[in-house]
Amino acid sequence: MWFLPVAAVASTVLPHVVCPGSGSVMVQLEGDADGPRLILAANRDESYHRPSKLADFWGNNNEVLSGLDMEEGKAGGTWLGISTRGKLGALTNYLQPQQELYARGRGELVTHFLTNDLDSLSYLKKVSTEGHLYNGFNLIAADLSTAKGDVVCYYGNRGEPEPVVLTPGTYGLSNALLETPWKKLCFGKQLFMDVVEQSEALPKDTLVSHLLDVLNNEEAQLPDPAIEDQGREYVQPILSKYAAVCVRSATYGTRTNTIILVDADGHVTFTERSMLDNDTSRWETNTYEFTLQS
Repeated sequence: MWFLPVAAVASTVLPHVVCPGSGSVMVQLEGDADGPRLILAANRDESYHRPSKLADFWGNNNEVLSGLDMEEGKAGGTWLGISTRGKLGALTNYLQPQQELYARGRGELVTHFLTNDLDSLSYLKKVSTEGHLYNGFNLIAADLSTAKGDVVCYYGNRGEPEPVVLTPGTYGLSNALLETPWKKLCFGKQLFMDVVEQSEALPKDTLVSHLLDVLNNEEAQLPDPAIEDQGREYVQPILSKYAAVCVRSATYGTRTNTIILVDADGHVTFTERSMLDNDTSRWETNTYEFTLQS
């Protein structure tokens, strides 16, 4: 479930707050101009055995920061990343009972955005013409610019045919379309907003710690007919685990938490907490800091 912040188009600098997870993204695009510009909290839910790299800088001049999928045939894709140029991309899969075996890897949608020169809206318009080539997905693409203001856009290939620019407000995204009110998304979004409301008064390390607590909440939000109806027999075996912000089953679940903070001056703090060696008792936390060039 993913909770993730999305930036807004505005003539003044607004804090953009997003919270991502296995399939959930929450975005707040309003608040005092002195507050955080962007807060993102995200979970990656995946098979514990799927090979991947921990977040690090890569690409031309090491300008992109993200984890990387290393699954054969999908290697080089990612679920969440940010570049020093101010490009931010986040992906959630759309829950569907059956997957098309020969569809293209969805992780490339984020890496392609982070490494090309198209703006977020133009990129998602291009992706919308190719959406049929992929299994279901949701994609957030953002251009963060301290000088020009931030633009955040959304497209899902199981929804409307055109991408949208997100205006100031609070948004939630899980493994359904934007703002689909799954119970775990509504629950996680409220926990996220409770922390965000305190963000100006909290030291940065404390804010990150509280957001990690949100991402690791394992309280199942059941019953939820919306999840059952969309996922049908595919989701039934793990429903009691899947219906929580933090998914924890024997071989599949939340294996990465990511927090991204961006302040009014474009200073980025990127914290990743990742499971080690497929062991839910072993985790490693790393933090990177840099200033946006845009």
